[in-house]
Amino acid sequence: MQVPKYFYVIVGGGLAGLQLARQLSRDIFFKGKQIAVIDPDFETPTKTWCFWEKGKGQWDDLVSKTWKNGRFITSELNKKLELEPYQYKMIKAKDFYREILQELEASNDIKLIRDEISEIDPVTREASGKLNNYSATHFFDSRVDPEYLEEGKHTLIYQHFKGWEIETPEPVFSPEEFTMMDYRLKYKDTTAFTYVLPVSKTKALIEFTFFTPFLTEDAVYDKMLKRYLGEILKLKDYNIKTTETGIIPMTDFPFEEGNTSNITKIGTGGGWVKASTGYSFINTQKRVSKIVENLKSGKPPGESLINKKFKRYDGIFLDVLANNNEKGEEIFTKFYTKNTPEEIFSYLDEETTFSEDLKIMMSLYSFDFIKSFFRKNF
Repeated sequence: MQVPKYFYVIVGGGLAGLQLARQLSRDIFFKGKQIAVIDPDFETPTKTWCFWEKGKGQWDDLVSKTWKNGRFITSELNKKLELEPYQYKMIKAKDFYREILQELEASNDIKLIRDEISEIDPVTREASGKLNNYSATHFFDSRVDPEYLEEGKHTLIYQHFKGWEIETPEPVFSPEEFTMMDYRLKYKDTTAFTYVLPVSKTKALIEFTFFTPFLTEDAVYDKMLKRYLGEILKLKDYNIKTTETGIIPMTDFPFEEGNTSNITKIGTGGGWVKASTGYSFINTQKRVSKIVENLKSGKPPGESLINKKFKRYDGIFLDVLANNNEKGEEIFTKFYTKNTPEEIFSYLDEETTFSEDLKIMMSLYSFDFIKSFFRKNF
C-alpha cells in the first residue's frame, strides 16, 4: 500500500493541533501545502477554557462570557480583583470545536483523518497508524510522553477538578464578577478551592479544584460541591445542567526535549500547559504563532517555544506545593494580596522583567521557597 505523503502532519486534534492547523490554513505562505490532522475521533470534550486577555482577541467571536472583576476569598478575606486592562474570558469547547472543524473541513489544504498514531520514525519521517502509515516533511506531535509520571528529579502535581453547571429558579449570582479561588471550604491538609463562573443571575459553573500530588475519587468532588452549594451559597433548589471533569499535569518535566529536526512536540505533550497554573489556551495561541513565525523564517519549528527562566520559576513553585501542600492557601493569599491583578497576569504570561519577577518572588518569600530553590538547583 502506498504511504500518503503530506507537507505537515499534525498528530492529535485537540486544542493545540486544531489551533495550529487553523493558523497554517489561514496563512498564504502555506497555501498549497497539504496538511493532515490525525486523531482517533475528533471528539468534542465537555469542558470550558478560561483565560485573561487585554482588549480584543482573535477568539472573541467564540467567547461566551467575559468578566472585568473577580474575587479571591478565604475565611478571613474577601478581596475584589479589578482586572483592567485585562478581561477574564470563557470559551466552551463545543463552540471551539464546531467552529474550527467546520473551517478546516472547508479548506483545500487540510485533511482531517480518523486514525491513531502509535509511532513516528524521526529518520524515515513516517508515522505508523492503526489504519495506515503517513509520511511528512515534519510532524507536530501532541502525544504525551508517559515518562513524566516516573518519580525522579522532576516535580509533578495534578490540577484535578469536577464542575457542575447549575441553574437556579431564583436569581442568586452576580454575573459581573467571577471567583478565582474560594478557600472557605477545605479538604484535609491540601491545596483545594472552589472556582465560580457565573454566566447569569441564575446560571453558574461551580468547580471544586485540587492542586495536589495525588488524585481522588469522584465521590469526593460531589461531596465538596454539594457542601459548597449548601453551606457557602445557601442553595437548596438547583438543577445540574452539565458536568465537566479534568486532570491537568502541572510539572517541570522537559517535554520539549522530545523535539527533533523532524518532530516538534505540541500541546500538553510539548510542555505548553503553564506548570504553575494549569492554564493552556493563550499559551497555546502564543506558541502556535511562534511555530508559524519559525517556519516562515526557516528556523526549526520548536525553537524558543519554552522560556527557560519561567520554567525554573515554575519548578520551584511546584516543589513548594508538592512538599507543603497544606500551605497552598497561605501562598496564594500572599500572591493575590501583595500584587495587583495586572502584575500577576503579566508575570503568569511570562512578560515581566527580572526586577518585576523579583517583586513577585519577594511577595511569596518564605523558608519553604528557599529550601525548594536549593532542592531544584543543586
